[in-house]
Amino acid sequence: MAEWLSGDVIANGIRVHYYRTGGTKPPLVLSHGATDDGLCWTRATRALEADYDVIMPDARGHGLSEAPEGGYNSEERAADLAGLIRALHLERPAVGGHSMGAGTSFYLAALYPDLVRCAILEDPGFRSDFNRPANAEIEARATRMRTGTAERKAMSREALIALCREQNPTWSDEELGPWADSKRRVSLSFGGALRSPDRTTWQELLPKITCPVLLITADPEKGSIVTPDAAAEAVRLLPTLKVVRLRGAGHNIRREQFEGFLQAVRTFLAEA
Repeated sequence: MAEWLSGDVIANGIRVHYYRTGGTKPPLVLSHGATDDGLCWTRATRALEADYDVIMPDARGHGLSEAPEGGYNSEERAADLAGLIRALHLERPAVGGHSMGAGTSFYLAALYPDLVRCAILEDPGFRSDFNRPANAEIEARATRMRTGTAERKAMSREALIALCREQNPTWSDEELGPWADSKRRVSLSFGGALRSPDRTTWQELLPKITCPVLLITADPEKGSIVTPDAAAEAVRLLPTLKVVRLRGAGHNIRREQFEGFLQAVRTFLAEA
């Protein structure tokens, strides 16, 4: 990433770090998933930077951004991202994200419609009502996240790369270093993020979105969050929603079906 720009802005009252490919091309802001950070988009960004000025922020509590004790729900992250877009004077960028970052992009498109041209959602937390976790499960997941985060932070980069390769044998080697680095940089303050519930559901917000949206899903049996039923519910709530299902992938869709992911993204951005 030596040729890429990096810097910090004050957004929503905190310092947010970002990486940027630069140039006069259309802006594309990519938000990462939980415990990843901006450079986890490196492989995808290298494939897209010839056509887009790609901006990769570190979410609060991740990478080199500030890690306050609170503010880890989707509304706050969307406010952070809105602040970054304004601070960098981006003119209605396309936005996209994976998992937590997909939620950030989704809430941004819903709550700040004037800032967004279109949105790409890679396996966001769109769960049907009957799949929504109970409070006890949320608490247990938050505890597991904090414990796992602390354990990975204590590991060496080499050990993390080996772990990632063992757990994800289909991932490109290009994904492993950024993934390992992100696990060593994430703040323990983020460990309680699951205890910061969103004030509105995705079902309530989705009909409010006015920009084009691409929902990328995969196989629930491999770990993808968005089931076919949830995707159908999303289309019912937002009939203009475009859905692409990439079979053979789990939650980390772009890491497991990279070429299919890129094709879906490029097609959508060209038409949006």
